[in-house]
Amino acid sequence: MNPENSFTLSDAERGDVAAVAQELTRTSPGLVDEREWLDRCRTLSCHLPARLQDRLRAFRHDPGPTGRLLLRNLPAADGVPATPQEADSVERRATLSASVLCALSMELGDVIAYRNEKQGALVQNVVPVPGREGQQSNAGSVPLEMHTENAFHPHRPDYVGLFCVRSDHDRAAGLRVASIRAAMDHLDAGTRETLRRPLFTTEPPPSFGRPDSGTKPHAVLTGDAEDPDIRVDFHATHTSDPWGRQAMDALADAVRAVSEELVLDPADLVYVDNRVALHGRTAFVPRYDGQDRWLQRTFVHLDHRRSRAVRAQHGRVLS
Repeated sequence: MNPENSFTLSDAERGDVAAVAQELTRTSPGLVDEREWLDRCRTLSCHLPARLQDRLRAFRHDPGPTGRLLLRNLPAADGVPATPQEADSVERRATLSASVLCALSMELGDVIAYRNEKQGALVQNVVPVPGREGQQSNAGSVPLEMHTENAFHPHRPDYVGLFCVRSDHDRAAGLRVASIRAAMDHLDAGTRETLRRPLFTTEPPPSFGRPDSGTKPHAVLTGDAEDPDIRVDFHATHTSDPWGRQAMDALADAVRAVSEELVLDPADLVYVDNRVALHGRTAFVPRYDGQDRWLQRTFVHLDHRRSRAVRAQHGRVLS
């Protein structure tokens, strides 16, 4: 594993992070969505270990060739409760895991959410839900196609944070990540040019609960020709153009060629740069016995101002 995209805290550093998180669990009103708590979280995030802050800031400056950062040996709570099973599960309480996730995310930017997804909660549970096994959403357990998070949305997250509260029973659920920076070497000039044309539309995921039929036509690759941003969901992005379909097939092959699989342990945290990297998941078999896979998720914006028009009362929830 490339040390540039992985970081393991020392035991002393883990203790320092735990001290920050424990202070947040005691901060009134004890709810991660409340402005008072978030203001305190921003202040306390400045007290995270210097080496960890340096690594997060370096990732913010340049996500590297993989577009992701894996942090290990973070503090974990004793006596983790049963994995939630209900649809649209969220974590509004300032638990240790939610506090760790929010404090570290504050070092990258502003934690945000979407009103139409998971009730606008800033910390969301990613768990298998009975009856939704076959869905292409965070509630499913079939292979999840590689995608840009909320590819349909004009204000997509810049980063997605995924904190592992509990691994799946068989350690079969692998987080898949692939960067367009790595995939570009597998795309010819014609394919690159086609992917830069507005030939594609993307539908919202089931978890978003939005009635729209899809986006306006958009390009899959934007920005610098040699180091582009990517916007695609291989389940939800479509085109009627034959050259567009051919380019999507070539892109899918390139993404498969460079993708890596991470099996997360409890207290592992992965940040994915949603501008340059796609993520997905391999299949696993949930047992619905309270011990299933459980991740907690946050979304982060670098520029909070850009979404001001769709955030009520200067809040963090986008409409």
